[in-house]
Amino acid sequence: MGRDASAPDRRDLRELVQFYLLDHRTVLGKLIDISLLGLNLVFVGVFVVETYPVAADFRPFLWNLEVAIALVFAVEYLSRLYGAPDRTAEFFNGYTMVDLIAILPTLLVFVFPISISALQIGFLRSIRIIRVLRFYRFTEDAEFFFGTVTDNTLRAGKLLLTILVLLFISAGVFYSVERAANPDVMTFGDAFYYAVITLSTTGFGDIIPVTTAGRWATVGSILAAIIVIPRQASTFVREWTSKGKINVTCSHCGLEYHDPDASHCKACGHVIYQEIDSRE
Repeated sequence: MGRDASAPDRRDLRELVQFYLLDHRTVLGKLIDISLLGLNLVFVGVFVVETYPVAADFRPFLWNLEVAIALVFAVEYLSRLYGAPDRTAEFFNGYTMVDLIAILPTLLVFVFPISISALQIGFLRSIRIIRVLRFYRFTEDAEFFFGTVTDNTLRAGKLLLTILVLLFISAGVFYSVERAANPDVMTFGDAFYYAVITLSTTGFGDIIPVTTAGRWATVGSILAAIIVIPRQASTFVREWTSKGKINVTCSHCGLEYHDPDASHCKACGHVIYQEIDSRE
């Protein structure tokens, strides 16, 4: 939802906050977009790095980095609520809810006496995986800091992001429930490999779930892939194949999208009175 960059100085503080959080055209708007995207990549990267053996002296740095980014995202979250015309609607917005859930486990340390090690186990680690969903906010509309993309390009990007997010979350959940009991799942990379070969139906069998939670996580991932990916793919293919057609609806049978030179509906033969430029 790119906004008109003209005369932002005439807005009050609340409108300015909303403007720059949505803007993709001004220098400050682009800087905010690029910064949030970069911090999001680092935020997700910290989660992945923590699953690998790292030096004990390096772990406090990772934790401090995670906390610092979480605080930035908390400021962003509160700013979106502050600048929103309807704060209740903004609070229940899907993207905003994901933003809150993504940073909540990290911020819990400041509210409750939870040790850092407690964040590495159980459901709290699973919740931290949700932070990858923050990337969907960057596909909310066709305007980006580098320009405007076509609708088909945006749909293709969403489809690719959906596949990557599904693989990432499946791997993260599988790692969280299997890491303590499965010797074949030592890092996030092992879990991601399992997710790829499972959801692609290759199934080499070199990694298998050994816990009940791991089996149910696998079932849930497969069901999600069956439901989500074909639905988005069919929408993308349908829109791509209708490229070049005119969005006219037949009043008789309801068929949409007709050839540019069509004067009658190809389904029922009813006249659709489509205007044609005789100069073409």
